[in-house]
Amino acid sequence: MSAPAPSSTVRRSVLFVLVSLSRWTAILAVLTLIGVTGYALATSTPTRSADVPRFKPQFGLIAQPEGRPRHPRVGIVAGHWGNDSGAVCEDGLTEQEVNFDIARRIMALLEARRYEVDLLQEFDPRLTGYQADALVSIHADSCDYINDIATGFKVARSVASYTPEAEDRLVRCLIDQYEAATGLGFHESSITPDMTSYHTFSEVAPETPAVIIEIGFLYLDRGILTGQPDRVASGITDGIVCFIGK
Repeated sequence: MSAPAPSSTVRRSVLFVLVSLSRWTAILAVLTLIGVTGYALATSTPTRSADVPRFKPQFGLIAQPEGRPRHPRVGIVAGHWGNDSGAVCEDGLTEQEVNFDIARRIMALLEARRYEVDLLQEFDPRLTGYQADALVSIHADSCDYINDIATGFKVARSVASYTPEAEDRLVRCLIDQYEAATGLGFHESSITPDMTSYHTFSEVAPETPAVIIEIGFLYLDRGILTGQPDRVASGITDGIVCFIGK
């Protein structure tokens, strides 16, 4: 006995299923093609640097490039400059002129050694809280005749020094080097309270070693102070270098 022929309803159901399967197969094929193409484009197109978030390294994890080397910093006060003339000689020569000339020469010598130098006035506003490896204030003694032994130089630090050991070493370096360069003697007996209580000592930062030097008497020592200023400047420069060690 032969099987009955499928009814028209069954045939339509089977046809519907086959058509549906074909449609889904086509859709899946298109989606697969899109995915593959997108992946290929993503991997083949170069990324612009502007599209990449900037990386911010955490402190201490990434080695940072070293900055420029630090050079010694020194302050040179040209005594009386910007304030008054200081001692005045009969021919009109002033202590301020001599101090300023020597200070400029020291500055040039130190800068040739790659020091950073501040040339400062007597009451320079920069002196307040000034920080440096050393500060030296340049002065000269009287133009008047005192006696035949009123010759030589003096160096002093603050009587109330915050860093006495460092300042004593700066004083000693200046004495040794200045004496060797100029041939002048150290006139310790004429150091006055005006030197050991010099106003600048209380203005600069307490950790800044600071001293004052009286480079000679403008009466008996004028020949070297004005006639051989490079020797004077070299002696002070060598004293500063002796102290700082560079």
